[in-house]
Amino acid sequence: MHKAELLACCKTLRLSRNLADNSEHVVADTHQSYLLELLRLEIAHREKSKKERLIKNAGFYNRKSFSDYRFDEVKLPSGVTPEYLQQTQFIEEQKNLILYGHVGTGKTHLAIAMGIAACQRGHSVGFYRTANLVNQLSDAKKSGKLTKLLGMLRKLDLLICDEWGYVPLDREAAQLLFQVISDSYERRSVVLTTNLEFSRWVSIFYDEQMTAAIIDRLVHHSYLLLYDGPSNRMRDSLMRQSG
Repeated sequence: MHKAELLACCKTLRLSRNLADNSEHVVADTHQSYLLELLRLEIAHREKSKKERLIKNAGFYNRKSFSDYRFDEVKLPSGVTPEYLQQTQFIEEQKNLILYGHVGTGKTHLAIAMGIAACQRGHSVGFYRTANLVNQLSDAKKSGKLTKLLGMLRKLDLLICDEWGYVPLDREAAQLLFQVISDSYERRSVVLTTNLEFSRWVSIFYDEQMTAAIIDRLVHHSYLLLYDGPSNRMRDSLMRQSG
């Protein structure tokens, strides 16, 4: 009976049932200590739930961590260390990261690992394959929901655009993506993964002026991480074959 009343009170006060469950196990010397421990557990539960919610809402298509990432295969610019990336300090500094190099060299792995680390630090993150983001923007414009989608993107602390430049864009799509990048300028961090050097970006946007404007906004306040090694996927595949 008491458990049912506790659950009802938790619901009324918008507390999780976790508090009622913990009430059966907490042991303390005083009423105040008992209440304090319950509240500490509730706060920890809320923080954990928030982090999981941020990770789920970010849109990662799988989970990657730093534990199995080899930083010796990426050339970091001056001022950037593995610790700097792991602690997502670039978000506080509103710096952009451009991860450039061959396919299969670990760019997406690092982008996801940093995104998840950012969520665990309480940041709001959006992870998109660039082609999917463009499709969402185009669909939102056609359905009259573009303002809502752009408003959602503006609330992000970190926007990750994976596979940037893999798919050419028509003029309207390029303009929509330009709007997102312009909105992000000096407001939030952007991380791009791409295998296309800057000189070839005009092949994506078909407009030299727009291309120059996008590069200008992304490169300002940014770090370039270079991947010039062989494909990890190809290497692992060859290792399996030789094994």
